[in-house]
Amino acid sequence: MRTSSLRGSRSLTGSRTRWIAALVAGLLVVAGAGCSGDGGGSEDGRITLRFQSLAWQKESVDANKELVREWNAAHPDVRVEYVQGSWDSVHDQLLTSFEGGEAPDIIHDASDDLADFAYGGYLADLRGLLSERLTSDIPGRSWETTTFGDGIYGVPFLQEPRVLIANAKWLKESGERIPTPEKPWSWDEFRRITDRLSGGGGKGDGKYGVAWPLKEPVSATLNLSLSTGGQLFHRGADGKVRIRFDEGDEVVPRTIHDQVNLDGSASGSTLGSGGSDTLPGFFGGKYAMVPLGFSYRQQIVQQAPKGFEWQVLPAPAGGGTGAEAGAGTDGLTQGVSPQTLSVAEDSPHKKEAAAFIDFLLRPPNMVRLALGDWMLPTGTEALRDPALRSEKDGWAVGAALAGALRSAPAQSVRGYPEWKDKVATPAYQEYYSGAIGMGELRRRLVKDGNLVLARYQR
Repeated sequence: MRTSSLRGSRSLTGSRTRWIAALVAGLLVVAGAGCSGDGGGSEDGRITLRFQSLAWQKESVDANKELVREWNAAHPDVRVEYVQGSWDSVHDQLLTSFEGGEAPDIIHDASDDLADFAYGGYLADLRGLLSERLTSDIPGRSWETTTFGDGIYGVPFLQEPRVLIANAKWLKESGERIPTPEKPWSWDEFRRITDRLSGGGGKGDGKYGVAWPLKEPVSATLNLSLSTGGQLFHRGADGKVRIRFDEGDEVVPRTIHDQVNLDGSASGSTLGSGGSDTLPGFFGGKYAMVPLGFSYRQQIVQQAPKGFEWQVLPAPAGGGTGAEAGAGTDGLTQGVSPQTLSVAEDSPHKKEAAAFIDFLLRPPNMVRLALGDWMLPTGTEALRDPALRSEKDGWAVGAALAGALRSAPAQSVRGYPEWKDKVATPAYQEYYSGAIGMGELRRRLVKDGNLVLARYQR
């Protein structure tokens, strides 16, 4: 699941504000399925927990259901009921179930969707409920994605970096240096290489060095900008967040803008597209590379024409004026919003729910979930599994990037959804299309953006 691409925003009732909301407004009220009036108990004393999963790919759904069956076979007194949810409407559906007192006990979501629920008192603080094995196995940088205030409100367990999916034959024949996690391209080098791959000078022959699918431009831009030192959001001594658009924040958007509008090395027609929309052109030899989430490899394996050669490359790292300036393993840093497992505050069986999460995320089980979703586990022991370090299908490249993944820049910024929808998305879209320049982009993001954030921080 591409966990950061399916959300918009809307207000919550009262003083609480929604950070991330579903694009689809329709409510999928599945949390009430199997709900009993006795708080999850039964006449024979057996506890029933409802686990709402957002797994959607067949391999992922199968892995989740198999693990539920294994738990139930080993724990006859604590039965888990699998409930199928949907990424398309999870925020609205969960809000309805929380306010109606019918929330599932165990909740699968993404870290960028938890803030409203955590601050609103709908999720249990997991401190003291999780095992030492689990808390120590997942790095602190991942726990930061589910920490709000003083509490931890979810267990981050799957994540994906953005990578370059390249036409291997095209790249090999070009004679260009193949980047590795140890020696990635800088953003400057990436721009020059895409220009050469497209023939140079925007020849207009319908072939491009890169296709940027930027239907959701904000998260992609901000997360990749961590590689150049971009922060955008800065928290002051007073605890308030303010926006600054510094030199490090310019590198990624300027690169994309110049590839589209100056070099002609990137297709302007894909700027409003989703990742899947670019694959037919990629398979057809129209684009040499496409920046995509790591999990898109599954679609490529399933859909690529017979004999099509492709490979996974690390995203560019660093910037500056020299070809290698800023490049290196530190420059591979990206922002991510991992998939998470949480416990409802209203669940009468928090201890048992946490025990099921612990079971689900034992290293061998975490590997199964990662393979099913074509993503990376957050657990350090699971990440060592040979199946996740194979050269086949680019697993090794992803595993090498795992240590550079950090909490997405706007993860805990109140007012971010409104800023994103009303200010940042149209500003980036107009900049990437060439309708406005860098100065106007900066003005909108900073001046207009800080006016939005100020309303949430009075």
